[in-house]
This record gives sequence, C-alpha cells and structure tokens, in this order.
Amino acid sequence: MSSLSDLFSDFGASAKIRILIVGLPSSQTDNLMNQLRSLNIEHVSPAGLMQQEILRRTPLGLTAERAASRGKPVTDETTLALMRRWFWARKPDAGFALTGFPATLLQAKVFDEWLDARDEALHSVIVGEEPSAISVIEHYRTLGLAIEADTIAA
Repeated sequence: MSSLSDLFSDFGASAKIRILIVGLPSSQTDNLMNQLRSLNIEHVSPAGLMQQEILRRTPLGLTAERAASRGKPVTDETTLALMRRWFWARKPDAGFALTGFPATLLQAKVFDEWLDARDEALHSVIVGEEPSAISVIEHYRTLGLAIEADTIAA
C-alpha cells in the first residue's frame, strides 16, 4: 500500500494535480479529502457548487431546487452546465480533486472533451466499487487512469 503523497510525488507541485474520486463510500471519500487537503489540492464537488447556486438563487440553483422538491435528481444537463461554468472559470492548468463528478458516462465523456480542449489531462482516478458508478469507473479503467482506493494507505 502507498500513501497519496507517495502516489503523486512524481508529479511535482501537488497543487497542479488533477484527480477524480469515483464510487467510494462517503467515509472513505472524507478520509481521502483530508489527505488531499494536506497536499494543498482544491476539492470541488457538484453538490457543493449547487448549494452555492441555490443560496444565491441563480437559475441553475432554482432548477436544482425544483428537482429536489419533486424528489428528482438533478439532470445531466444541469450538472454539466454547473460544472462547465466551474471548469472554464478556473485558472488554466490549476489542480483539483473532484468528487461526485462525473457521475454518468455522458458526464465523463463531456469532461474528457473539456480537458482535451484545454490541453489538460487527469493524473489519476481513485475508484471504489459503487454499483451506480460502474460505467464511469470502467471508462477510466479503460483509459489506464484508475487507482483502486483499497491500495491507498489511510
């Protein structure tokens, strides 16, 4: 087993590392995020961004709030609009750790296109075995980016 800092030691400045965390239970995600904070990596999640939109009463926030009040999930379209705004507003080549996105294969493919358009790449995708995320996990395994979460020391 290796630690997160060992995994990313070859990448130089940790603040420029771009990783996804997909398919992990929240307790394991929280543990990884605590480790990543010590490496000075920004944590971004669509849930956190959406909460900000709801509080600011933006059109995206109101759309998400309506879906939640009906007991429906936020659509791919709304999630992609939110994440597109975040992605293109950030500094070029800035690092991040994303949780909760991409959540669907469509989102993963669109996100890959955004990265390509900016001539950026993910360094890795830390994966678990959440059944609802299997298509996203398999997508990144196919690309050779997957690191199994159980191989990382707590």
